[in-house]
Amino acid sequence: MVSKVSRSKVREEKHRRMRRHIIGTPERPRMAVFRSNNHMYVQIIDDVAKTTLVSASTLQKDVKEKTNYVAAAAYLGTVIAKKAQEAGIKSVVFDRGGFIYQGKIQALADAAREAGLEF
Repeated sequence: MVSKVSRSKVREEKHRRMRRHIIGTPERPRMAVFRSNNHMYVQIIDDVAKTTLVSASTLQKDVKEKTNYVAAAAYLGTVIAKKAQEAGIKSVVFDRGGFIYQGKIQALADAAREAGLEF
């Protein structure tokens, strides 16, 4: 019988492979996305200094909507872009966290691009 690897293990392996190539610098930090079953979390991280510069999630009061929908992910993308611009960040490296680039992840990325982030 063939044993099947769980989706979360496959995602973690993809993320490890991606992280070998994606590095956030002070000039161009990394925008990391994590999606749980109910919420989304986004951080803009400087990997050289090992600090989180800006973060947003669907748990915050100003973002909290219907949290498990594509529209909520798109709104989260605009919120993180506005916060990044207030912090003086114009361009980032997009780290999708091993998730497939469709649905919520794509909506978040497209909304962040439309709000002014470059990646």
